[in-house]
Amino acid sequence: IGFTCVWLYLLSRNLPHPVHRWRPVEFIPVTNSLKKQQKQGLHSHQFPTSCAMGCLVGLWWFTLLLAVVNIRAQKKPSININSKCLGNVMRVDVGPLGGNLLEVSGVTNNSAILLTSRLASMCGFSMTIDLLGNAMIYASLQNCFAQNVDDKVFTTKLNLRLHGNQMVEDELYQVAETCHYTAWASREIVCVHNYIEVSVKRAAPDDYVLPQHPVSGANSMFRDVRHAAKKQPIDSEFRITTLVFFTPEERIMKVPEAQRRGYGITNTPTRLVLRIPKTSPEIYTQNVAGVPMMVLKTSMKFEKKWLVTQISAEAACPILEGSVSFTPNTISWILPRHIDSLLSSGQFKLLEVHMGVNGQRLNTAEMAARQYVLSVNEQHIIIEIPVGAVGGHFKSHVQDGQYLTTYTIEPMLELLWTDYNAHEDTRYKVLLPITTPFLSRPLQVINNTVPNEQIFKVLFGPFTSDVALMNITFPYEVLSVADSNVRGFNILQHKSQNSSSKVFTLEVPFTDPSVLQMTEKGITVYSLHLTFGLLVLPEFAPFSLSAYLEAKIIDIVPPSVSGGCDDQNFYVLVKHGIHGFNVQTIVGRQVLTPDLAQQYGFMDNGTHFSFTVPSYSPIVAKEAVEGSSIRSRLDVALKNPEANKNIKEFSLACNFFSTLTECFPNGTMTAQAIKLESVPSLNPRQLTLRDPHCGPSYSNDNYAYFVFTANSCGTTRKFLPNMMTYENEISVPDELQMKRESNEDEPQYHLKVSCHYDINTNHAVAFLTSRRSSEPYAENARGELQVEMRLASDDSYRDFHSIDGPITKYLQQPLYFEVELMSSTNSEVSMELVSCWATLENDKKSLPRWDIIIDGCPSPRDPYQVKFHPVFPDGRVRYPSNVKRFEVPMFAFAEDKDNLRSKLFFHCDVVLCDARNPVGRACTGQCSNPDYTITGQKRAVSEGQNSKDVIRTPIY
Repeated sequence: IGFTCVWLYLLSRNLPHPVHRWRPVEFIPVTNSLKKQQKQGLHSHQFPTSCAMGCLVGLWWFTLLLAVVNIRAQKKPSININSKCLGNVMRVDVGPLGGNLLEVSGVTNNSAILLTSRLASMCGFSMTIDLLGNAMIYASLQNCFAQNVDDKVFTTKLNLRLHGNQMVEDELYQVAETCHYTAWASREIVCVHNYIEVSVKRAAPDDYVLPQHPVSGANSMFRDVRHAAKKQPIDSEFRITTLVFFTPEERIMKVPEAQRRGYGITNTPTRLVLRIPKTSPEIYTQNVAGVPMMVLKTSMKFEKKWLVTQISAEAACPILEGSVSFTPNTISWILPRHIDSLLSSGQFKLLEVHMGVNGQRLNTAEMAARQYVLSVNEQHIIIEIPVGAVGGHFKSHVQDGQYLTTYTIEPMLELLWTDYNAHEDTRYKVLLPITTPFLSRPLQVINNTVPNEQIFKVLFGPFTSDVALMNITFPYEVLSVADSNVRGFNILQHKSQNSSSKVFTLEVPFTDPSVLQMTEKGITVYSLHLTFGLLVLPEFAPFSLSAYLEAKIIDIVPPSVSGGCDDQNFYVLVKHGIHGFNVQTIVGRQVLTPDLAQQYGFMDNGTHFSFTVPSYSPIVAKEAVEGSSIRSRLDVALKNPEANKNIKEFSLACNFFSTLTECFPNGTMTAQAIKLESVPSLNPRQLTLRDPHCGPSYSNDNYAYFVFTANSCGTTRKFLPNMMTYENEISVPDELQMKRESNEDEPQYHLKVSCHYDINTNHAVAFLTSRRSSEPYAENARGELQVEMRLASDDSYRDFHSIDGPITKYLQQPLYFEVELMSSTNSEVSMELVSCWATLENDKKSLPRWDIIIDGCPSPRDPYQVKFHPVFPDGRVRYPSNVKRFEVPMFAFAEDKDNLRSKLFFHCDVVLCDARNPVGRACTGQCSNPDYTITGQKRAVSEGQNSKDVIRTPIY
């Protein structure tokens, strides 16, 4: 009742309203909690004068608090709480505490008693907290607060109270764990960091009685112990009266005095338990097989009238100093295999050896995964643990400004042996917290700066998780982490996968005033001096780490572009940038590939490269038609392929003379309509004259070429003084124009065509006559002009088939022929086609024969008539009058039985004319047959006109 009143009194003082005290908060270590409680003067054994009032309302408070506990148990806690049974001990894991205070109380008979450090070692409790704020509470199954059912089922209840700051209310949890343990040995010894426990089997139930414990209500918690070797039951009137300790000198102590000194003596249904703090003066040190050990040797006297009996109890636990050795990478723990003080003779058998961590056994596979090594020889049991292995944690320290670490782990060793003489088995369990000496852990500063990114990037560490970055000292100022982030510096913390270590990263732009800059000989050097201010928590031990960062950037001069034009070509000159500037040249919208560069006459001398683009090239943008010229533009871009952006952009626009309209004396008019950049959706093939039935004689994606007479296709005539004008217009038909009007931003396409003819013009000519000295005469001579016929790959007439052998073509596949007067240097010579035909033999006079061109015009009998292509000057064709081009679909002779496998030979007759003074029908005439449906510059040859034969390689 007394402890219940105290507990209720404390709650009545600290809880203004009971329900409010259950709001979740986080934990902090229990040591601070004890200090806080001592400061407030609230201890479990103090009973203030107001306790009487607490006892009067005790029943009401008790009922209410039980209801609160039940309600709180249904809520999700703000921390993780887990409990597990580990043989003859249990463990409760609580965390993370998050910087709050943890108080642990044992619950018995509906009362909670705060576990002070003295009571914890007396009752079988211990606790450790790692750097991440995770607490592990160990409890012996035979602890003072356990509900024991026949030494088989043990239930322990604990209250866990979290103390936050004064602004946050406390939080209370209750943990209950029931463990089943029946594998009791005759004697069981447990060694933990704050107490030694020895438990032996009793000879008979209720054969020893302990005196009344001075703390009311706790008689069931403090009883006696005996050695398991006693076989004869002792009468229930026997009482334990005296304990004799051997240190090794004999020291006699009465039971009440032993209990006052913190010794726990417990009597269970079948066992006797003695628990003694490791700091007790009754424990002495003994060297066993070279290993120092703490030895407890005692005997307990039981009296009944004139009879006295005595039972001995011994235990031995290893001492850290002397049993553990360290190397920079390994922890070695040695335990004697034969502990003399625990054996009645030298005859024993080691039955089991187990290793674990934090009280939990590990199997062979788990040990191998963690690289733990367990070995047994004739004298010792040896455990080797790598420093930094899973199961432990690092702690930071600062000594003389130097950053050091320690590694802590709590391995467990559990043995089972049998003593042949005593016919007893002993289970021996040791939980030994081990902390290494200071380890030198050099910190690294890694400069990950990429100079071209213009940002300093530095990584520094690694640190353990208890290190905090507070500030950074720059050359002219000190900034906190928050101020640095506001300034534009990027400071990040990166934790390892198991959160045992971390590193920091910092990014500082080169443009920040704290960065020093110096330029010399085309190289700019950026430098930055830094000092990182760090703290080790919770000790708040300061230390620093300095870094010097440097980055060099070679001043980059990008390439430059210049260019010009003549009457036919664009000329582009690119100057290389310095230091191997990597660029990709884009001409128009095409990448300047090796093939395209060769076509454009690419040249590179190491410092510059140049190329020439003809004005008629498809990559040239046509901006406008101005009189007798076309305004064209060539776009050149130098692109960085890595960054995928243009370094330099260059445009060159020039006017190129072009005969867009030709007017012939016979009334024939020709016109060329160019597709302009401002009308991207225009299809030149759809253009017509005023008469929609008059389409282009030839067209492609870039232009359309019209041939018509002055009295056709809607051409109008206008009389002016001394001049007659014929006009027509090229545009998109109305029905197609309506479809294109959906794009309102695109203008309509209209091109006016006009020809002017003089009517009455008088020219005054002056001349002077003189007598001839001799009659004029012409010197006769013979010569030969070479005319060549070629087959092109497509209508661009850039690539031609080889003449090494026959060329395979399919029916209806277009054949693009070009006939050229070779080696001609006279632009005044005009070569005209007279007739062209095909044969099955390489003989132009052989039969059958199929006419393709007759008298300079397409054959009217051919259902697939010839298409003539205009010729313009370019890099290969200097004089267009010396070249003729036409297109005919592939065909076969119906008379030939094997016509699909035969060869076709193509022949042409040409005539050479004087372009300045064309005489004769062959040089000036139109197609003579009025039924021809395709118009153009067709030529007819009179019977007396001289001609040249041309034969083409056979085609399959």
